[in-house]
Amino acid sequence: MGFGIGIYLQDLKHQESTEAAWQANRFNLERFNKIRNYNLKMNPSNWRYMRDSIERQFDSLMILRFRKEMDSLKGQSQ
Repeated sequence: MGFGIGIYLQDLKHQESTEAAWQANRFNLERFNKIRNYNLKMNPSNWRYMRDSIERQFDSLMILRFRKEMDSLKGQSQ
């Protein structure tokens, strides 16, 4: 009887994990389709705008990192 209960509980856990994996794959597929559709609409001016946006974000990250390092150095010298 214990063996049967163990198999039943294992089956329940398998169903839960399968459901979670299906939901994750569904989300990833929707996200992939959005990215694919966006890429199909790309043209040279869109790409230039996106590249400039990425560069601005990268510049901001570099400035923030530099400030953090400077604050750290100032904290060590005191």
